[in-house]
Amino acid sequence: MLPRLPTRYVLQAGAVALWMAAAATQAQAAPRVPTDDNEVVESLPSVAGWSKEARTLRRELQQRPTDVAVAVAAADRYLELARSQGDARYAGHAMGALAHWAALPPAEAPPAVLVMRATIAQFLHDFDGAESLLKTALARQPSNAQAWITLATIHRVRGRYNESDAACRALGRVGPALYALACLAENAGLRGNYDEARGVLKNLLDDPQLQTREQAGTRQWLLTSLAEIEELAGRPAEADATYRRALQAERSGYLLLAYSDYLQRAGRPQEIPALLATEARSDAVLLRMAIAARGLEAARTDAAELQARFSAAAQRPGTTAVHAREEAMFALDVEGDAARALELARLNVKLQREPIDLLLFARAAVAAKDEPARAEVRALVQQIGLRDARVDALL
Repeated sequence: MLPRLPTRYVLQAGAVALWMAAAATQAQAAPRVPTDDNEVVESLPSVAGWSKEARTLRRELQQRPTDVAVAVAAADRYLELARSQGDARYAGHAMGALAHWAALPPAEAPPAVLVMRATIAQFLHDFDGAESLLKTALARQPSNAQAWITLATIHRVRGRYNESDAACRALGRVGPALYALACLAENAGLRGNYDEARGVLKNLLDDPQLQTREQAGTRQWLLTSLAEIEELAGRPAEADATYRRALQAERSGYLLLAYSDYLQRAGRPQEIPALLATEARSDAVLLRMAIAARGLEAARTDAAELQARFSAAAQRPGTTAVHAREEAMFALDVEGDAARALELARLNVKLQREPIDLLLFARAAVAAKDEPARAEVRALVQQIGLRDARVDALL
């Protein structure tokens, strides 16, 4: 199976936020037992694109629940809906599509099922679980390109660039060269090898085979990666232009959030509401809208909704670290509570160490006027080998 693009987008586009939205809904509703077997207790929202292809998949799954290809395809479709619609219930449906193998030990489940389960675990920020499932799958099927690209992504998110490189190279031995080259280029950019990363990505983008309409998603993925590298390099004008090129190629939830964060940093928050206007009201989207409208009535409405979701999620044990990034951003950029933001940002980097996480940690330390915390950030950045001009400017 070729890599599903873009695997890494799952991690920043509100995966845990979606789960929290469902938790909030459950926490606010009192249990109710239907009095009639025909009573509709709840209906999932109508989703564009779901009526034809996905209904066919559901029928096939009902008819052939033990067919690996059908089950994985259905799970993948459900997970895409969870990402795009801001509704974590679809992630539960994704796991349900794989129910036939749920009782089997990982060593006995089909590798494709393990990889899909790992992708769902990644979506829910269970990186340890995802990594274990992927390694089990790869021990049995070393040629599984999807497993390698997902493993490379998980290592990168956790700040393990050398391990990510190894997975990227393994991907290059079993899958299309484009994915391996882009994978390595992302890691090079994170290490500060900006010219190398920029050159690789631009060469890939110049490939005539990528200029077709069918390859718009691949172009957007590469352009978004390039824009992020330009931000790491401290070239905001180049990053802005590249983000806009990515939007022209194809819109995605990850891209819209990344560009929204760029616009906020660039002092152009007034552009964010229109950019996100058609997106589902996931926590990630609500958070950006509230930050952009800080001080306005719209911000108070979105902030109140977010606070309710955070409070509901906090009632579930063991979830604080999982959604610490979003809560830290909320505390810092909406509530102006630097001390609380620093506490949450410090907790967050124990789980994930992407540039957005280190930048948030640094911003919170500066806002709290906490010199030992700034030293913590410097040490962590040095430890993982990240080079980010935005973080360097704060420290």
